[in-house]
Amino acid sequence: MNTALVITFIGALVFGAHFFLGMFAKTRIPDVLLLIVIGLILGPLTHLVSPAAFGSVGPVFTTVTLVFILFESGTELHIGTLRTALSGTFILASLNFAVTAAVVAGAAWKFAHLGPMRSLMLGAVLGGTSPAVVIPLSAQLKLGRDASAILFLESAISDVFSIVIAIALLDGMRVGNVHWGTVVGGLLSSFLIASVFGALGAVFWSNLLSRMRELRNGMFTTAAFVFLLFGVTEILGYSGAIAVLVFGIGLGNVAWHGVLLSKRFPFLAPVELNEREKGFFAEIVFLLKTFFFVYIGLSIQFTNLGWITFGLSVTLLIFLARIPIVRFGLHRSIPRGDASRMAAMTPKGLAAAVLASLPLEQHIPGGDLIQNITYAVVLFSILITAILIFLQDQTFVGRFYRLIFVGFAPNSLPIAAEDAPPASAPAEPSAP
Repeated sequence: MNTALVITFIGALVFGAHFFLGMFAKTRIPDVLLLIVIGLILGPLTHLVSPAAFGSVGPVFTTVTLVFILFESGTELHIGTLRTALSGTFILASLNFAVTAAVVAGAAWKFAHLGPMRSLMLGAVLGGTSPAVVIPLSAQLKLGRDASAILFLESAISDVFSIVIAIALLDGMRVGNVHWGTVVGGLLSSFLIASVFGALGAVFWSNLLSRMRELRNGMFTTAAFVFLLFGVTEILGYSGAIAVLVFGIGLGNVAWHGVLLSKRFPFLAPVELNEREKGFFAEIVFLLKTFFFVYIGLSIQFTNLGWITFGLSVTLLIFLARIPIVRFGLHRSIPRGDASRMAAMTPKGLAAAVLASLPLEQHIPGGDLIQNITYAVVLFSILITAILIFLQDQTFVGRFYRLIFVGFAPNSLPIAAEDAPPASAPAEPSAP
C-alpha cells in the first residue's frame, strides 16, 4: 500500500469529518453515518481495505476509542444532573435490555433456527446501546442535560448487561449449563466494584493532578492513568467501562467531593481538569471517533443476503420495541422532544461487534451466523437512527412521536418544523 496515499487519505478524512459535522446542523444527517459509509466503500464494496489489514491493532483501537469517549463524557456529567438521571436510568436500561434481548432471541429461534441458547446469546449481544454512537449524537442534537445523562448512563449500564450475560451464556454453551445465580452476582459485583475503583481513582488523581501539571509534556498523564484504571479493572474481572465513566464523573465534580474530603482530610488538595485539558481530550475523542466509525464500516460483512435481510428485520423490530420501552421506562419530567429523540436512538456498536466474534472464535456451532447478523444490525441500527432523526425534524414523523409522548413535559426541542419555538424564546441549556 502506498504510504503517501494513506497519509493523504488520513488528512482528507479529518477535514471531511469536520465538514460532516457542519452538515449535521443543516441536514440532520449524523456525521457517524457518513463515516460508516466511507468505511463501507473502502471495505466490503470495493475491497480496497480489509479489517485484517489492521491486525491485532483494530480491536485495541476500538477499545481505546470507547475508553476516551466514556471518560470525556463523564467529565461533563454534573452531580445535580446525575442525581436526576440515575433514578430513571436503571429502570430504562434494564427494560430496554430485557425487551430487546427477548425480541431478538425470539426472532432468532423462530426464523433463524439458532436454537434456544444461541438465540439467547444473540439477544444478549444486541440488547444494549452503543456509547460510541449515542454520546456524540446526543451532544450534536443538543438534548437537555437530563436526557443526555440518561442516554450516557443507559449505554454504559447496558454494555455491562451485554458483556456479563453474553459471556455467561457462552460459557454455558461450552459446558451445557448456565448458572443464573453466578450471572446476577457477576452483574452486581461488576457494577459496584468497578464504581468503587473509579471513585477511588478520581480521588487519588485529583490530588495528584496539580503535580502532574508541573511535568514537561504532562498533558497525557491523565490519559495514561485512565488506561491503567481501565486495564486493571478489566484484568480483575470487572467492568473497565463503568470504572472509567465513574472516574470521569469524579474528575468533573471535584468542587463537590473536594469540599467533603477537605473537611475530613485537610492535607488533601484535589483539583479538577482545566479548560485546556478538557479541550485536549475533546480533540482526541473527535479524532478517534472519526477513525472508529470508518473502521466499523470496514468490518461490516455482506457475504450472505439471507443474513443481511434477517439483520434488517431484527433491527426494525428493535426500533418498534424501543418506542413503548421509552414511553413506559422514562420519567414524565423529560420533555417530549427529548423523549422522542431517545425513542429513535438504539444503535449498536463496539460491544456488540466484539461479543459477536466470540462464539466463532471458540468454534461454537452457528457462531458465523451470530457474527454476521450482528454486523448487519450494527449497520442498520445506526442507519435507521439517522433516518428517524431526520424524519422527526422534516416530516409528519415528528407529530407521530409527539402524540406517543403526550403527558411528558413540554418540548425542549422542535421535533418537526411546525414545533419550532419563536425566535425570542430562550435557548435550552446544551447537552454535556
